[in-house]
Amino acid sequence: MSEQTSFNPNGRKEIKHAISYTDYAILKSKLKHVMKLDVNADLNGKYFIRSTYFDNFMNKVLIEKKEGFLNRDKYRVRIYGKSLDIVNLERKSKRNNLTFKSKCSVTRNEFEKMRVNDVEWMETDNRVLIRDLFHEIKYNQLKPMTVVDYEREAYTFPYGNVRVTFDSKVQSSMRNTDMFNQNLPMVDVLEPNLVILEVKYDEYLPDIIKFMLQAVDTRAEAYSKYQLSRMFG
Repeated sequence: MSEQTSFNPNGRKEIKHAISYTDYAILKSKLKHVMKLDVNADLNGKYFIRSTYFDNFMNKVLIEKKEGFLNRDKYRVRIYGKSLDIVNLERKSKRNNLTFKSKCSVTRNEFEKMRVNDVEWMETDNRVLIRDLFHEIKYNQLKPMTVVDYEREAYTFPYGNVRVTFDSKVQSSMRNTDMFNQNLPMVDVLEPNLVILEVKYDEYLPDIIKFMLQAVDTRAEAYSKYQLSRMFG
């Protein structure tokens, strides 16, 4: 269960906006001619993601996101398709205008211990990310806060290491963090006519992708799925 740093260790640039379903359909029809569909996609071209986000009673993570702090960290445990095949602890970090992401494998039992604040084992764990989260739990009282579900459609482009994703059907569990419950009650938090567009790349965004994106009417504000999930509690 080694720790991995995904994306570019020097940081990635990220654009995130909500777009209309019509703009999504138009943009997708263009992108699929020059970009490759993610290998994890199902027959419908999408895959399901479930994440449990950590925060504290003062909503530290939520406030830092809403206020646009230049330096902030967000911890989450993520699974795919409600399966136990892959369970990762992830940290998504912002440093100025760059995004960094680290992850390591965890088990369902380890996550369940975190849920009930059985965390002393984390202090001496051999995974750096586990020890870092332990520090946040101890000093900032972080704990699992809410579960977020959504469907993702992703496309990749080798030049610039570009990844374009469309996230839809975003749902929140409110404060229920029983993420391995197949029947966990969820509430829709994204307007049905909207799709969240994310564009991630390394040092540059190729012109062919840039020109396609310029035709899309994005809203001024960035959309955070975690922020959306906290709208109701």
